[in-house]
Amino acid sequence: MAPSRNSFSAADRGNLPGNLAKEPAETVKWNTENDTAREAAEDMADTVIRRLDEENEEIGDFIHEGFTRYGLQNGVELNYEDFCFAAENGEGRTVGVITGRAYYNEVHIGDLIVDEAYRGSGLGRALVGTVENAFRGKGYEVITLTTFGFQAPVFYRKLGFDVEFIRENEDPKLSKYFLRKSLEKGL
Repeated sequence: MAPSRNSFSAADRGNLPGNLAKEPAETVKWNTENDTAREAAEDMADTVIRRLDEENEEIGDFIHEGFTRYGLQNGVELNYEDFCFAAENGEGRTVGVITGRAYYNEVHIGDLIVDEAYRGSGLGRALVGTVENAFRGKGYEVITLTTFGFQAPVFYRKLGFDVEFIRENEDPKLSKYFLRKSLEKGL
């Protein structure tokens, strides 16, 4: 039998860790249409899946420890590191940010944003170069990222990224580009 949505009183929520203490924005019910799912649902009758507003330290530790343990069980070192580099102007205002994470053998750029007034100034190139310099020689082989057609595929190609794959969309602005660059290449 599939578990039903659990509801917690305010007192119950106060005893839950981190973001689980909040009223859930969304609860997902188990799909028990096959035998494996039914068995799993029976084993997890008290388990509820909740959408959290943000990742907290407990969730971050759970993810890191789980990936590390699983990688080691399979003979692969996680080599995990989040990164965030920010550029500030002379007044101390943030004018550009690049974020992502390095893991296994790759560095993945998640977000790159440059203030409109600084676009075309070389700041985006400098932020990408900062990531390359920070991770070159540390056991990572490649930098990867995704971008949409309306964003920056041309920019990344100018920086030496190769297109691995394009997931086409009928609106070319929403075609998604998967790019990679060897960490041996320079800017």
